[in-house]
Amino acid sequence: MMNTKQELAVETFRNGYNCAQSVLSVFAEDLGVSKDAAMRLASPFGSGIAYMQETCGAVSGALMVIGLKYGKGENGTAEDKERAYDMSRHFITEFKKTTRGTICCRDLMDRLDMSTPEGMAKIRELDLFRIRCSKHVSNAVAIAEKIIEPR
Repeated sequence: MMNTKQELAVETFRNGYNCAQSVLSVFAEDLGVSKDAAMRLASPFGSGIAYMQETCGAVSGALMVIGLKYGKGENGTAEDKERAYDMSRHFITEFKKTTRGTICCRDLMDRLDMSTPEGMAKIRELDLFRIRCSKHVSNAVAIAEKIIEPR
């Protein structure tokens, strides 16, 4: 049985969901969103947004978590928006400490281009989804937990 959000997120990722879905889904119900809605919302953000390898999907998922917790809603204030921005910058700073100082998917994948058959084959050969992405999913969840559930 999965007993931590990190473990559940990694298991979700290994079961074929993308990095953004895996991160957002483990927080969704605690933040008033169904798991299905979270999965749908985060679905385009995997692989650095639709295989474009821009912002890491685990980062995008965590930023959605922060937005659900702290973001400016319909009746929100400018302070809500600024708090969400502050928390997002804090998350990114902490996440970069777990990488080589980047949140760029392409850089995290050794500049291999997953939009090409050759690049995807090399990523699979090196097992980077399991080795790298699982770690980024786990780290994103751990950092997000500290931000939204301070102890």
